[in-house]
Amino acid sequence: MALFNFANPWLFAFGILGNLVSFLVYLAPIPTFYRIVKKKSTEGFHSIPYVIALYSATLMIYYALNKSDATLLITINSFGIVIETIYLSIFIAYASKKLRVSTIKLVVLLNIVSYVMIVAVTYFFIEKPKRVQVLGGINLLLSFIVFVAPLSIIKKVIQTRSVEFMPFGLSFFLSLSAVMWFFYGLLSKDVYVAVPNILGFLFGIVQMVLYAVYKNCDSKPVEELKLPEIVKGTPEIHPVDIPKGEENDTKKKDESGAKEKTTVDAADQV
Repeated sequence: MALFNFANPWLFAFGILGNLVSFLVYLAPIPTFYRIVKKKSTEGFHSIPYVIALYSATLMIYYALNKSDATLLITINSFGIVIETIYLSIFIAYASKKLRVSTIKLVVLLNIVSYVMIVAVTYFFIEKPKRVQVLGGINLLLSFIVFVAPLSIIKKVIQTRSVEFMPFGLSFFLSLSAVMWFFYGLLSKDVYVAVPNILGFLFGIVQMVLYAVYKNCDSKPVEELKLPEIVKGTPEIHPVDIPKGEENDTKKKDESGAKEKTTVDAADQV
């Protein structure tokens, strides 16, 4: 297998650009993990995206090793394995006991058990030409799962009318990365690389449009829009939830108080 394919300069160019942009995408979670280390807590963050990213990178390398002229796929996914392993190590170190155990189980299940099974079955029971198609199909399915994952973020943005959890920079670079790898797959006639990146590009565009719509919106989630009222007789502010049985009594007291005030005002005027 040749180290690089210079026969098609456009293919090489999109492969290099894809590596550069994907490198930035892999580095995007650094502020998140800096926050985890600083606070010594994983807070509300989840490990699943990083476990899936590590799994995808390892499978893509095995796929690339069974192809020819796929060095640029190997380089970026090798970096992906290193950086995702670092992320997961930090996550496990600062996660709660329950979350730490579940993350380790998921890593073992996907990145060890599942990966070894796929490698063993495809290597010993499937010949190389057919092996590339089988591995490509697996990677295609996994890529769809990775790209569909932002649906939860899109839903959250619409519900909360806030782009706090969907940075524009990440959406932009994900879209740009999808464009680079789509053309790389198209020029190399690799449908397993080109097709999933169409979906990745579309989701990236949707995220950027939502960012433009909601970036200046200060609305809160529906469950947070409960306005506080000042309870009489106390300096504190509490959300008021009056039971139905007490609501009528309160209303009668207010009406009685209003009548007494009217009578006093009339007496003062006489």
